[in-house]
This record gives sequence, structure tokens and C-alpha cells, in this order.
Amino acid sequence: MSGIAPTLGDSITTLSEALTLEIGLFEAVHRWISLPECDEFVGARRSKHTMVAYNDSIYVFGGDNGKSMLNDLIRSDVKEKSWGRAFATGTPPAPRYHHSAVVYNDSMFLFGGYTGDIHSNSNLTNKNDLFEYKFKTGQWSEWKFVGKMPVPRSAHGAAVYNDKLWIFAGYDGNARLNDMWTINLGFGEKVWDEVQQKGECPPTCCNFPVAVARESMFVFSGQSGAKMTNSLFQFSFRDKTWTRISTENILRGAPPPPARRYGHTMVAYDRHLYVFGGAADATLSNDLHCFDLDTQSWSVVQPDPESDAPSGRLFHAAAVVNDAMFIFGGTVDNNVRSRDMFRFQFTSYPKCTLHEDYGSLLTKEECQRYCDIRFLVGEDEEKILAHVPIVAARSSYLREKIRLAKIAMEKHVEKLFTDNNKVNDIHATDFLEVKLPGANCDAFRMVLDYIYTDSIDPSKYGNKAEPDQEKNTLLRIMDVYQLAEEFQMSRLEHLCVQFINTTICLDNIVEALKNADKLKLDFIKEQCLRFIVKDTNFNHIIRSAEFETLESRLIVQILFRKQMPPSKTANETMFDLSKNSLEYDMQNFLHNTGKQFCDVDLILEDHVIPSHKAILVARSGYFEARFRSCMPNETDKRVNIKIGEITPSKKSFDTLLRYIYYGDTKMPPEDSLYLFASASFFNFSNIRLQAICKQNLERNVTHETVIDVLEAADRIQAIDMKKYALELIVFNFKKVVKQPRLKMLDKALILDILDTLGDFMSKKELSDP
Repeated sequence: MSGIAPTLGDSITTLSEALTLEIGLFEAVHRWISLPECDEFVGARRSKHTMVAYNDSIYVFGGDNGKSMLNDLIRSDVKEKSWGRAFATGTPPAPRYHHSAVVYNDSMFLFGGYTGDIHSNSNLTNKNDLFEYKFKTGQWSEWKFVGKMPVPRSAHGAAVYNDKLWIFAGYDGNARLNDMWTINLGFGEKVWDEVQQKGECPPTCCNFPVAVARESMFVFSGQSGAKMTNSLFQFSFRDKTWTRISTENILRGAPPPPARRYGHTMVAYDRHLYVFGGAADATLSNDLHCFDLDTQSWSVVQPDPESDAPSGRLFHAAAVVNDAMFIFGGTVDNNVRSRDMFRFQFTSYPKCTLHEDYGSLLTKEECQRYCDIRFLVGEDEEKILAHVPIVAARSSYLREKIRLAKIAMEKHVEKLFTDNNKVNDIHATDFLEVKLPGANCDAFRMVLDYIYTDSIDPSKYGNKAEPDQEKNTLLRIMDVYQLAEEFQMSRLEHLCVQFINTTICLDNIVEALKNADKLKLDFIKEQCLRFIVKDTNFNHIIRSAEFETLESRLIVQILFRKQMPPSKTANETMFDLSKNSLEYDMQNFLHNTGKQFCDVDLILEDHVIPSHKAILVARSGYFEARFRSCMPNETDKRVNIKIGEITPSKKSFDTLLRYIYYGDTKMPPEDSLYLFASASFFNFSNIRLQAICKQNLERNVTHETVIDVLEAADRIQAIDMKKYALELIVFNFKKVVKQPRLKMLDKALILDILDTLGDFMSKKELSDP
């Protein structure tokens, strides 16, 4: 939610300063495109090579073609979609693979790798040499050093930060490494320094990618023997500290991390890291995984339906040019080397702030004024404030409780009106009240976190200094599970079970069993019993001191379960996490279940649209400012929707409400036009809506829809879009002129079309010889 809303006098064209429409080739986001292969006479098919981007070109060096190592340097012009040999002078590095290459200023720096004759299996060795290739002159040169150096290595990681080259881990011919070295590439002494790393360092590893973002280097998976993981590690260049990014300690519906793998690539773009390919548990993957650095969550990128995606591969290379990722080469099925090039179009939409916006209602002090329900929790009836629309949308059980409380309040107010002496007490009944005597206060607050944000961070509710913090977190989530059952929130139940299953271990299982039995959580208790009687766990658990604290009946149940033959666990039905998500519930609330809880009317000419104040406040700075000015008496329960002299159509405003309530961005071009021009007026948290409208217009405004767009642009005085539509009409004049809709256009718009057509023809005459 933004803090300051524009006034009614603000110009709706302010947005054009930040985003403008462009006529030209449009690339569909998340679409894979197969580009021309590299011809054999230019460069051999290969894997284990490096690829870097410089200006609008990609440079590929080395690798192996299956028979021998390579040391050629080839170049692809991504605009011309052409391949050629890069101009080079001087002595290039010896043929090699599993080396590293980075770009610094106008040079490429190449370090280490594995050299020798793989065909005869002779002179095979790792290197620790450093070469520089100057893009502008094509000059190769080798840097020479005196003093300590990194041990020779291959399959390592390399990055550039703060004018320095950073080398991490790799394989030295005998063992995997996890040391780090750095050298100054700019001004200053050219000496190697070993970095003293702190924090939770990745295991010794090789054949992993690195990516640099937000003053950090990120490492994901790779070959590390028995210690091979699918963890993502972050190294802060500033304090030289590693952190393992844990995604399992927050309860939410995000997909798990990609499977552990090696030979994959990872690149950084905008706020995301993209992982592609590699050997994942003996399978060559062609999935594209994305890690959001803001939300600290993984997702699988669904490609555009018209994509021509690369096949699964490993030891390929990747680079980012402008707003696209390029993949080249690699080893594909049957150990074949590839010479394919693919382009993947990124999206750079600002993130969806739906969860953060609703969460701000809970966390921001200024939003307390919009609370309209008081929960009396536990035996002591601790008062916890909330907002009726959000709570009612997420739980059918609480929705019914709220409905009954609302009826009780109405009766109470009616009684006060009949007693003249108590009319002044009516204001005291602003809050609905719902009693939850059996609920744990901390657990209920955690449930509220989930209701507002679709996630729970248990660490917020524990004291980091308390002993057995992990055990206490597990017990809290069991309390949450109990409330989820009571509140009929099946998705939250499922997420609690997921969290508990990943958290249960030998150290906390006995306490978990006790608590599940105490709370009568039969499903969780069953999970605990299964864990205990596993052959790998049983002896350790029954010999522990904690086991002796169990009640006799629980010990008997464990022994009885152990005597039973192992049950064949039926495949559990996959739970659809998209159902009953925040977006799903808010969509249902807008269109169905929320009608009885409306507390404000939006007036759109002759249309009255009942709505929910708390939702509007959370999502729009304009509505927050509007309602704040009417508080605390709330005399204004009706809001006229008008921007200057412009009133949006009912259809386009319905589209806007869908975006406000549940972040929906599906819309026809004519709705995109209104929202593109007016979204800044509503003062959302970022320009995500405008960016999506821009893409929707550029992709979907065709000769068939352009007349509608022109009329709408003229009506809302969107100059940029009107110009865009006029030029599109001229470019497609022969098709547009045949449309019956053209005859129905206002005379002024027809004259605008003729003016634009005349300008176009004049320019064409001047350009013709």
C-alpha cells in the first residue's frame, strides 16, 4: 500500500514519463525461441565451454567436442542472429574445458580449466593460469604472477565484483575444493589473496554455477559426493560471509527447490535467479526454475505455449543479453554434443504485492483504525483485532462466526435505539466480537498471519535465545494445525503437515508424539508413529532419555505398531495448493461469499458497486487517503469513482477490482488502455499493473481491435496510446479500412486518421529515391 495518494486534479498522463508504448517487434515473455545453429565451419559442437555477453554479442570459448578439447573463440551477434569466428591476435589459452570466463569492463578473463589430449589420454592436467581477451582489439594476453596462487583447478565458479575476480571451489584432480581466492582486475597490485570465508560455507563441490546479484554471489547445488544438496548458498562480498538460504523454515505454499543436480546453469536477471538444465538424479532436465530474491521462494517457470524449448542437457552455457537468456551447446541424450542456440525472453514485471499489501493491515499501526472485529482468544479473552473482509474470505467457520456476531450487534444497536438513555453508547459497538475460548493466542496470531499473507514465519513467535527453539516451533505449528482443523482451512492443514514432516527428527520426535496425543491430532500422531518405527530410527529413539518420559500407553502403542508388518503406504492424493490460496479465496469473496460483508458503495455513474473498505485501503493509496479523511465518524460510505472529468466504464472498473482483490491481470486490450492510463491515480504499491497493461497492449492491439482502442484513448485523453493506435491503423490501413466500425467513428477521429496517413505518406515520398 502506498503512503500518499494523488489528488483528483493530478494528471493521469504522469505515468507516460515512466512507461511508454512502443511500436515494433514484440517478444512474448517466457517464450523459448530456437536460433540458428553454429555452422561446423565456424565452430564445432561442444560442451563444458564458457559463454559471456558483451554489448549485443555472445562469445564462446573452448570446451570439448567429444573427441578433443577446443580453444577457438566464436561470436554470435544476437541482433543479426549470426555466427562467426571472433577476431583474435596473440597467443590464446591452450585447449581446455571446465574453465571459467567473466567480463570486466572491455575484457574477458579466463581462468583455469582442464587441459591435455583426451583422445590419447595424455598430458591431462588442471590449470591455474589467467588470460585476458580485449574485445575492442581482439588481443589475447596471459597474466603472470609471483607468490601464492590458487591451486590448479577445473569445474570451479568465478565472479566479478568490486573490480576483482573471485574464484571459488572446483576440482584439483584429487579432491573437490571449497576455498576462495580473489585478484584485482582494475588498478592496484596484481596479486592473489585467499579469502577467509565465514558462515555456513557450501560443501566442497565442483560443476556448479554461480550468479551475482545484490552484492552477493549465489551458488546452487553441484557435485559434492555424499554431501550433494539442493541448497542455495549466498556469499556476501562485503562481509565475506556465507548463508544457506533456507526455504523450508517458513510455512507457505511455495514449490520446493529444484532437485539436486550438476552441470546446470544459473543466471541473474532483475530480482530473480534462473536455473536451467543439468543432470538431476540421473535425468537430463530442461525445466527452468526461478528463485525470487524478494520472497525467498522457488517456482517453476511455465514457458509460453508457442515455445520451442531446448531438450534436457548438461555442461551447456548461459548468458544474459538485455532482457533475454541465451543457452548454447551442452551434452544431450546419448552423450551427443550440441551446437543449438536458444533464446528465453524474461519478464521484468514488478512483483505482485498482494500478500504484502494485505499483511500491512496487520503490521502497520496506521491500519489499526480500519479494524472492525475483536477476537477474544483463550480463557483470559486476550483481545486481538482484525478486519472482517480478510478473515471472512479465508475461513468458512470464522465467516459464520462473524455473521452471527453481526446479527447480534444489529440486535444490540436496535435495542439501544429503543432506549433513548443509551443512544450515546452506540459508538462503543463499532467492533464485532467473536470469542475463541479454546484457542492458543500465539497459534491464533500465526493463523492470522496466514490469513493475511498465505504464509507463517514461526521464528517471529519464538525467542532466539530460548533452548530447544526448533522443538518449540514444531509444537507451535501443531497448535496451528489444531486451529486449521477447527476453522476448516484445509490448505493450511496440508501446509502444517508438510512443515511438520520436514521438521520432525530424532531429537524432537518424542515431544512431537506427546503433543499430538495431547491435542488429539490423530493424523499427526500417525505420522509420528510411522517415523518412530522405521528401522533406521527405532533403536536410536527407544534408547533415548526422552523415550523414557512417554506414558506407558504410548510406549505400548509404539511396540504394537513395531510388531505389525510394514504397511504399504497408499499414495496420498496430491493436494492442489492453488485452491484456497489467498488469491483463490479473495476471488471467491469478491464474486460470491463477500456480498453480505460490504461496508462501502463505489458509485460509477448509474452503477452502485458494494465493496470492502479494508481491502481497498490495503491495496490502494488513493482509497486509504480517501477513507482516512472520513475517519473516525465514517460519514462518507459512498465514493464516486471519477478521475478528473473521466469516468471509467463498468467493464474496465470490474477489471480493476479484480486486480485489487486478488491480483488478477487478465484483461482485454481496451481495459488495459484505461488501466494503463489511470492506475497511477489509484496509487498502488508499484507499477506492476501498468507494466502488464503495456505488454498486453503491445501484444494484443491488432487491426481488429485498434478502433476500439483509439476511441477509448481519445475518451480518456491518453495521448501516447492515441498516437500508438493511429500509427497502427496507418500501418494496417488496407485491413482497417474494410471494417464496418470505421464508419461509426467520430468525425474528429477520422480526421486524425487522415492526418496521420498524410504524414506517413509525406515521409515515405521523401525517403523514396
